Amino acid sequence: MKLPEDNYLQQGRRKALMELLRQKGIKEAVLEVMMKVPRHYFFPSTFDVHAYDDKAFPIAADQTISMPYTVAFQTQLLEIKPLEKILEIGTGSGYQAAVLAASGARVFSIERQKQLFDSTKLLLQNIGYSDIKCFYGDGYKGLPTYAPFDKIIITAAAPIIPEDLKQQVKVGGWIVIPVGDEVTTMKKVTRISETEFVEEDFHEFRFVPMLGGKAK
Repeated sequence: MKLPEDNYLQQGRRKALMELLRQKGIKEAVLEVMMKVPRHYFFPSTFDVHAYDDKAFPIAADQTISMPYTVAFQTQLLEIKPLEKILEIGTGSGYQAAVLAASGARVFSIERQKQLFDSTKLLLQNIGYSDIKCFYGDGYKGLPTYAPFDKIIITAAAPIIPEDLKQQVKVGGWIVIPVGDEVTTMKKVTRISETEFVEEDFHEFRFVPMLGGKAK
C-alpha cells in the first residue's frame, strides 16, 4: 500500500489547523503530537483536500472521522503519560489511535465494524503504528483479558457509562466518554476507589452512537 506524500502543502495546512486548535484552547503538548500525525493518511486520496478542515468527515460503514478539535480535546483530557496503557473504544479511521500512540501510550483499540477493523488495522501497520493492538469486538464489553487500563477513551456517544468499562480502569485512572444522544456531554469519569467514581462534565459534542455487539 503506497501512502500519499506528506509534502509542504499538507504540512502547511496541518500547521494552520494546529493554530486554529490553539486558538480554541488546545495545549501545546497535544498540538505537537497532532502535528506529527498526517490526518490526510486517513482519507481517500480523492477527499484529502478536506483532511485539515476542523470538521468530521464520513468514512466506511456509516461512521465518521471525528473533527480534529474533538480528537484534540479528548486527547487533552486523557493527560497521557509515556507508556500508559490506554483502551480506545471505536477504532474507526484509526486517526485517534495514532494520536494516542504518538503521545507515547500503549494503545489497545476495539472496532465492532469488521470492514473498518480490517482496513484500519492494515493502514495503521502501513503508516508505522504496528504497535497499536487492534481487536474486532464489542466495545461495551471492553477487553477484560488485558485490563486494567490506565485510561479509557470512547469515541462514540454512549447512552450510559458502561459498567464493564468502569471495572476495567485502574483506581486513579479515568474514562473519557461522550454521554447522550445526538448532542452529547463529554465526561471524565475518575475511579477514586474500587467502588467510587467521580464525574466531571465538559463541552457538548456530536458523535455517532455507540452500538453493542459486532457488525459484519
